Amino acid sequence: ISGAMIYLQIPFPLQPLIITESQVNSWAVILTLLGLCLYLTHGLTERADTKRQLAAEWIVEKCEGLVSMNMGGRYAGYEYLIAAIMGLSALSSLSCLIGLFAPTGDVNVTAGWAVLVFMLITRQKLAGGFLNYLKGFTEPIPLFTPMNFISEFSTPVSMAFRHYGNVMSGAVISALLGAALRGLIRLLLGWIPLVGGIPLLQIGLPAVFSIYFDVFSGLMQAFIFA
Repeated sequence: ISGAMIYLQIPFPLQPLIITESQVNSWAVILTLLGLCLYLTHGLTERADTKRQLAAEWIVEKCEGLVSMNMGGRYAGYEYLIAAIMGLSALSSLSCLIGLFAPTGDVNVTAGWAVLVFMLITRQKLAGGFLNYLKGFTEPIPLFTPMNFISEFSTPVSMAFRHYGNVMSGAVISALLGAALRGLIRLLLGWIPLVGGIPLLQIGLPAVFSIYFDVFSGLMQAFIFA
């Protein structure tokens, strides 16, 4: 709830370079993905005869299908970027299950992703010509131009805050739930010696809610962002 821990501040002319828990955990996730990719693609054969290669081919086929369904065959090749984004987002959110601070719970991380994706989107739009790009703001009628500008540049803001907000809200709700259950057990059984100090309601029940707030929500947000 208090945010990512700051590990180090390196002095720079304009502002210090801050190394936080989010950055360190992000690199841990990236290295984990790298190791997973190396493992899945090691010793590939023309005909898949191992579960590892079947899993790798299944991932590739699903990402290709996702891109083809949403973007069309013209943009074949983007599946690698989409797969990287989805894997990075999912593992970042799921890292909280092993006690790490989820990088997706830091708006600086999701904002960085959103800016990069927005630059890619804008570059693709500019491929049709700068004048055509500007003309798009006047459609369907010139009266909509101010709203189209706002809509265009609110895209990265929406992507960043929606992803961060859903992940962080899940962490906050889980923490509040744990505190509420601790208070409830004290209220109900606090008068009984020894038993009142045992967090009975905190055993198992928070894990059930974690399946939604951490696992399902984290995977869903990865899919939505991708």
